[in-house]
Amino acid sequence: MHQIRSLTVLPALREEIELHTADGLTLVGELARPVDVDPAATLVTFHPLPTHGGFMDSHVFRKAAWRLPALADLAVLRFNTRGTASPRGTSEGTFDGGAAERFDVAAAYEYAQFHGLPRRWAVGWSFGTELILQHGADPSIEGAILLSPPLRRATDADLDRWADFGRPLVVLVPEHDDYLRPAEARERFARVPQAEVIGVDGAKHLWVGEPAVRRVLDEIVSHVTPGQATLPVTWDGETST
Repeated sequence: MHQIRSLTVLPALREEIELHTADGLTLVGELARPVDVDPAATLVTFHPLPTHGGFMDSHVFRKAAWRLPALADLAVLRFNTRGTASPRGTSEGTFDGGAAERFDVAAAYEYAQFHGLPRRWAVGWSFGTELILQHGADPSIEGAILLSPPLRRATDADLDRWADFGRPLVVLVPEHDDYLRPAEARERFARVPQAEVIGVDGAKHLWVGEPAVRRVLDEIVSHVTPGQATLPVTWDGETST
């Protein structure tokens, strides 16, 4: 029996993928799927701000890809938005502050849909939440989960669009966030009737530490696959680091 630690990698089918945008760019990414079963659902992830170190390997999403295919039968799609680099490679194009990234969002949704990945949920972190709020209300997804939304680029008009869209919107807000804390988040998201704002005691914007990561992953799994128990902290099988 192995304790699941910050660098534990559980079994999954992992493949390098490329996304192709409507404005002619190739974006690099990875798809991780369960080994022996079809995915129960799919996470299409959008990373934090690339000009401040965000990329597809930002730690919460990396750990989601390392753990959730094995622990929760989820597929996890990660990719670098335009102009963003990681060990996987560099996506073509240049950072556009969230405007041209609308093509990146569409390309990720299209890849997931074309490849038959089931029950797709958008999951964004920081800048990634802005992309979802601005460009991600698409009928191909079942809902969205926002981690540490700053609401700096997304406007009330974007929130109103999500209200009209009607799909679930789950908002995880750290108690000590640098940009938007739970009380203000509840005020801002009140215009989205279906939004569920969850304040996370003790957490910060970057979700540092295993307790914070586990809380995020538990919340994601409980909303995407309702009825699933809290994720285990041990694994009886092969692991790598």
